[in-house]
Formats: sequence, C-alpha cells, structure tokens
Amino acid sequence: MPETFIKTSSLIKTYDTPVGPLRVLRGIDLELRKGSLVALVGPSGVGKTTFLNMLTGIDKPTSGTVFVGGMDVTSSSESKLTRWRARNIGIVFQFSQLLPTLTVLENVVMPMDFCNVHRREERRDRAMALLKRFGVLDQAHKTPDLLSGGQQQRVSIARALANDPPLLVGDEPTSNLDHLSAAVVFEAFHELQEQGHTIVIVTHDRHLVHDVPTVLALRNGLVEAAPLDAAAQRRSREQEALGVIDM
Repeated sequence: MPETFIKTSSLIKTYDTPVGPLRVLRGIDLELRKGSLVALVGPSGVGKTTFLNMLTGIDKPTSGTVFVGGMDVTSSSESKLTRWRARNIGIVFQFSQLLPTLTVLENVVMPMDFCNVHRREERRDRAMALLKRFGVLDQAHKTPDLLSGGQQQRVSIARALANDPPLLVGDEPTSNLDHLSAAVVFEAFHELQEQGHTIVIVTHDRHLVHDVPTVLALRNGLVEAAPLDAAAQRRSREQEALGVIDM
C-alpha cells in the first residue's frame, strides 16, 4: 500500500471581506496516497483554487495543517517554502504562462537553471527529451505565441516536470482547450501517474473527469464525497445526464 503523501487536518481558510468574514474552507481532513491522480470538482467559487494554494504553500490557512511528502507546509518560512516548492511541485495553470520572450526550449530549461538541478551541460538534453515526450519537440526553437493552445499546455507540463517533482497540480489546465487537446493533456496526466507522480487537478471538464480514478467534490467548504469507484462513476454519468450533478 503506497504511503500517505498529502495530509490535511482541520484545514480552515477564512477571508476578511467588507461584509465580514468569509469562510471558504471549513475544516478539511484529507489523505491522498503517493501516486494518486485526483480530480477536484465543485461549483465555481467554492474554494478549489484556495485548496490548491494551501497544498502548494502559495497561501496559508487560517488554521489547520498541511503536510506534503513529509513537509509541514503550514508552518514553514516563506524562504523555505519557495525552495521546497521549486524542487517538489510542478504547477500547470489555466493559461500556460510561458515566458513570451523565451523559446519553448528555454522555458523548459529555466526551472533547472533556477534550482540548479541537473548538471548544466545536461539540462538542454533533458528539456529536449521532455518536449519529445509530449509531442512538441518540433516547436523547441519557436516562441510560445507561435504554438496552438494545446501545444502551449503540453510545453507547460514539460516545464512543470523539468525538476522531476513528486507532485503535479493543475488549476483548470484544460479549460481553454478544445476537447481533443484536453484529451491529450489528460492522457499525459495518466502516464505521469503510472510513473509514480502524485497529481491533483481542479477541473470542470465533465467528459474527461470520468476517466480519472479518484474524484473528490468540494462543496460548502468541505470534501463531501469519497473517491468514486468505477460503478459510482457510471452512476455519476447517469445523474449528470439527468442534470443532477453540478460541477
């Protein structure tokens, strides 16, 4: 049985607003095993991105704890978190956020230069191998604006994996892609899971989410549903056809 890789305990996040406190996360207790591929679904504004920000240390909870791979994310200093995040987490955003003045190859090499990972003379070859892996090697010397949306997102996955992080998170990584491009990206996520990466994705894609082995629903600040097995996913599809499910 794989060990627990992500653990949150009594995780609460409250924001101060002009009309008073807004509690977005209401005490989430969650454990995810190493090598999990998880889709986090729920209505817009329910706190899915906030939850990702807790996992990655981009934001701090109001109370509660987050451990990722043994790292205490909630109590570590910002400088320690920055170093840890660069080496241990790959982030794929809704928009690829590739640096427009760098070539595709330079975008993928950059994280290795920043963290001084791998020998300098090996970094370019590693970047080229990642681009080949995701089918965009022929775009290596172009700037991102010359690539399609699907190609840009595959480059962003290659960049996220440059330092071989154990955790990959995606915040609506396919929402701006056509269905075929989105399917290619999700196929890459499945391959990465098979290789031992832990992957947590926030998504609204009702079609692709049914191929994800673990689906969690975040509603009213809580994770309300257990991971769905295959039978539950079939029931979910039937309910969705009747308009029951709101993701």
